[in-house]
Amino acid sequence: MDTTTNPHLRSFIEVNADSHFPIQNLPYGCFRPKSGDFTRVGVRIGDWVVDLSVLEKEGFFEKTGLGDHRVFHQPTLNSFMANGRVIWREVREILSNLLRHDNPKLRDNNDLRSEVIIPVNDVELQLPVEIGDYTDFYSSREHATNVGIMFRGKENALMPNWLHLPVAYHGRASSVVLSGTDIRRPWGQIKNDDAQFPEYTPCRLLDFELEMGFFIGPGNPLGTPIPVSKATEHIFGMVLVNDWSARDIQKWEYQPLGPFLGKNFATSVSPWVVTLEALSPFKCTGPVQEPRPLPYLNITPNQTYDIQLEIFLQGQNMSDRHRLSHSNFRYLYWNIQQQLAHHTVNGCNLRTGDLLASGTISGAEAEAFGSMLELAWKGTKPLRFPNGEERRFLHDGDSVTMTGWCQGPGYRVGFGEVSGKILPASKLL
Repeated sequence: MDTTTNPHLRSFIEVNADSHFPIQNLPYGCFRPKSGDFTRVGVRIGDWVVDLSVLEKEGFFEKTGLGDHRVFHQPTLNSFMANGRVIWREVREILSNLLRHDNPKLRDNNDLRSEVIIPVNDVELQLPVEIGDYTDFYSSREHATNVGIMFRGKENALMPNWLHLPVAYHGRASSVVLSGTDIRRPWGQIKNDDAQFPEYTPCRLLDFELEMGFFIGPGNPLGTPIPVSKATEHIFGMVLVNDWSARDIQKWEYQPLGPFLGKNFATSVSPWVVTLEALSPFKCTGPVQEPRPLPYLNITPNQTYDIQLEIFLQGQNMSDRHRLSHSNFRYLYWNIQQQLAHHTVNGCNLRTGDLLASGTISGAEAEAFGSMLELAWKGTKPLRFPNGEERRFLHDGDSVTMTGWCQGPGYRVGFGEVSGKILPASKLL
């Protein structure tokens, strides 16, 4: 058993039972002290950040495969992620042991402790990874079916290829932003059904998409696919993703080549990257895959993770945020191993820092839908709120927050939140 995930582990740092960041989690992120200085790598525990650059300077990781290489005195996680799972586990074990309640090495060293352990409110979080490429999948059968019914009818809801491969498109890495970044309502070409010609106008049908993503650690050489059985060796960890969507822009542009401007204006990610080691106690079996996938995608069982997910909305005239959906990562039909294997089966080379996202995660029931398109059913069933407002799609001033966690015995391993507020469209140039 991995001792770093033992449910009985305790830290000398006090952590509430409902915190997303107990000693069993230890997710990685990048931060800069509000007092100034450079951006570096840290680990979250409770309401504190552990400064790994200081521990690195003090030689805590020299006996690992890292030696004296400086991977935490960096503005992103890329250098560390490139080292692979053996190194990741060595570092995790050192950190877990160092933070234990019965280890005095850091606990009783007041000078070092004050330098290493920083209140999270005293730091500015940064985008944790330099993202070279971004791919967005479409792996929820329930979501794909719902959208298909809306636009093609129940008999043709799923396209012929959907049950045979993880459908995806290449997104835009440059517009992936950190949680908390405001989102400007995009302009684009929109054609109403009763109009002869399109118009250039701000998006009217702005939406969110509840997703999760994973970052690539070591990549693969061009021309060398990654077998599905080896896929997790290339996955460093996971984050929450909100892939904002301009439905009306997308509707006009997507044929025949798929999403473009309706998707590439913004994608939000959470700041803390939760490792697969931390998620390992929460492995579970995903949906039955029928027909059986082709051999290069076949992995038995269809293993995934039991991650509870929620979406909240708060309008600018609402005193509180309101839960719109409660879903689960386990609902996805295609798992992350299959997504990665399919991405590389043609010889495509993935690189350290690449982001692969799941696509919208929806469950079978309406309360588990992962987009406003589904929750308000293409605008025909508006959501109503206690203050009398209703929503078919997002309004200016709306704040959307997504959160996710795994529930253990007396503790949670969570992802924190990914949030964003909608700003009005910029003035026409």
